[in-house]
Amino acid sequence: MTLSHVGPEGNARMVDVSAKPVTERSARAEGAVRMSPAAFDLVRAEAIEKGDVLGTARLAGIQAAKRTAELIPLCHSLGLDHIEVEATLDPGLPGVRVVAGVRTTGRTGVEMEALTAVAVACLTVYDMVKSADRGMLIEAIRLVHKTGGRSGDYSATDRAG
Repeated sequence: MTLSHVGPEGNARMVDVSAKPVTERSARAEGAVRMSPAAFDLVRAEAIEKGDVLGTARLAGIQAAKRTAELIPLCHSLGLDHIEVEATLDPGLPGVRVVAGVRTTGRTGVEMEALTAVAVACLTVYDMVKSADRGMLIEAIRLVHKTGGRSGDYSATDRAG
């Protein structure tokens, strides 16, 4: 089996995508920050000292998607056509759910950009709320759906188990 990110001498390398066709690609990822009921109530009341938790997390996720290639060593720099990040309160956790969608027209997918957006948005929630609850849990960050590229479409529901 040949690994695409490993060179002939066993060194990690960036894959050459120059021969791949340019296609429309999209990805959607999700994650959550579970917190204490008291911390959740502070976020809901917009009473966190650092300010607007959900709005700041949303902007952090957008910025993170744009900078993914700077954070993940073997990712290609991509021109992103669209980034959408939603951070919403979920009393069932209690906590914040984050969903990110990313689109581009290019030679490689945007799964890492969507996942990075979610991870950084969740970390931003943690940073802003940690004074109220240092025991928060960042969980369930995963790719939910992707379209485009040679490997085709993927949905998390396609996966058994």
